[in-house]
Amino acid sequence: SHNQANTPTARVLTLGEQERLNGERALVSDFKQMKLEKEAQKNWDLFYKRNTTNFFKDRHWTTREFEELKACREFESQKLVLLEAGCGVGNCIFPLLEDDLNIFVYACDFSPRAVEFVRQNPLYCPDRCCAFQCDLTKDDLMENVPESSVDVITLIFVLSAVHPDKMKLVLENISRVLKPGGFILFRDYGLYDHAMLRFKPGNKLGENLYVRQDGTRSYFFSKEFLAELFEKTGFKCVSNDYVLRETVNKKEGLCVPRVFLQSKFMKPEC
Repeated sequence: SHNQANTPTARVLTLGEQERLNGERALVSDFKQMKLEKEAQKNWDLFYKRNTTNFFKDRHWTTREFEELKACREFESQKLVLLEAGCGVGNCIFPLLEDDLNIFVYACDFSPRAVEFVRQNPLYCPDRCCAFQCDLTKDDLMENVPESSVDVITLIFVLSAVHPDKMKLVLENISRVLKPGGFILFRDYGLYDHAMLRFKPGNKLGENLYVRQDGTRSYFFSKEFLAELFEKTGFKCVSNDYVLRETVNKKEGLCVPRVFLQSKFMKPEC
């Protein structure tokens, strides 16, 4: 069970949480940081090998995407082209394809294994969907997607896995295939999310940036950081809010504060 609230302000930390975060001074060495960058793709591939397709099953989030896609249409039967950047194994795409017959979806992921899972899904149909492997920080999307041809791009729990120094490259890359007037729907980990507060010492890579046990990295976004990142890349902010959810961990009877950032940006018409 959970309560959910959208709020313009960040979650307030308890004193204990604040002390713990402030006490984390030591960062992972530059050598290890470079190794993590080099092995990022391998680590995500192994993640999908271990979790095959049972992870991220709980994407009841997609209702928001349904609503947003409706809002992007001028008339109901209008065909929309969608790019799911960082599609994972397709948990967001397939419900959309089933529900909405007037969309074509481009789907890409860093992990070749994830893309393979998408292609093997019985719902995968090349007439309505095109899945391909892509490192958004360096592979040109226009090799697979025509310039300025996409109506809506989703970035759902994707940018947090990219090093902050390279996030702007990702946005420039996706911007090239988005139509002027097109939208980006963003959702990701927010500042002071429970996952951020749970990291043990020795896992911090930089400000709001951590490495998990399996070598995959996670950045936790503040509203201000995200707005500035998108605005610097030429996007206009439509909405940008924290989503605070209290999730109850039944086994331990704990109330876990989850924080996500949910935002929408537009590529200006001119």
